[in-house]
Amino acid sequence: MLPAPFEYHAPTTMEEALGLLDEFGEDAKVLAGGQSLIPLLKLRFASPAHLVDINKIKDLDFLEERDGTLRVGPLFRHKSAERSSLLASRYHVMADAAPQIADPIIRNRGTIAGSVAHADPSGDWGTVLLALDADLVLRSRSGSRTVKAREFFSGPFSTALEPTEILSEIRIPAARPQTGGAYLKLERKVGDFATVAVAVHLQMEDGKVGSAGIGLTAVGPQNIEAEQAEAALRGASLDDTTIKEAAALAAEAAEPKADQRGSVEYKRNVVRVFTERGLKRAYERARGGG
Repeated sequence: MLPAPFEYHAPTTMEEALGLLDEFGEDAKVLAGGQSLIPLLKLRFASPAHLVDINKIKDLDFLEERDGTLRVGPLFRHKSAERSSLLASRYHVMADAAPQIADPIIRNRGTIAGSVAHADPSGDWGTVLLALDADLVLRSRSGSRTVKAREFFSGPFSTALEPTEILSEIRIPAARPQTGGAYLKLERKVGDFATVAVAVHLQMEDGKVGSAGIGLTAVGPQNIEAEQAEAALRGASLDDTTIKEAAALAAEAAEPKADQRGSVEYKRNVVRVFTERGLKRAYERARGGG
């Protein structure tokens, strides 16, 4: 099937792109990597009258630490995350997730911001950003606003992003000493969407958990933050009892549906097991174990 007819725009500045979105509103879609949007266009699940391609705008492909945050630009691609020494050394949950995104062809073109804006409940990056307590900067012609990742996702393929806005930057609190993370993913074959995945991020302080983030993929109508599990970890020593309690709470937070990939009970059990493993791996990395 071929896409419905549309008018193609290739702005060279952010101001021009935002002007087009302001003019066309819900009749326009932003194209970054296109690895989610193009299939929707071909199947006519999306039929925008205008396509706004932001790839000719300079300086949107960036990953940098500045002013106490890690900043990710809207054209920073999965392949760049996979190859980043900064992520490998300091942001383990992102480094773990990057090579598990789809396949090399998609990783070459797809962007983190585009994946997050697409808001597929089986998408990996939304879960990672929940675990990292990220902020999303949404920019329109009238200005910018910042939304917490936990407030950004409102349902399957639904977000706080308005038709006139671009996700212009992802901001993540800069990693401090004694920080560790992990991303564990169950898939039927390499490159598949997750059956279940869990993101874990830990900040240790004086031998106890200073802060914890746990995100769940593909076990609900949107990416899920396991808030009760996070709360159970804060201020606690990370022993086997604490880990098992947090893992059980994470499993309770899951809202899976039974399908050909597994039963509700099976998927909840995978969440529990992955949370245990993720916490142990994140703790080892926070202690300098790699």
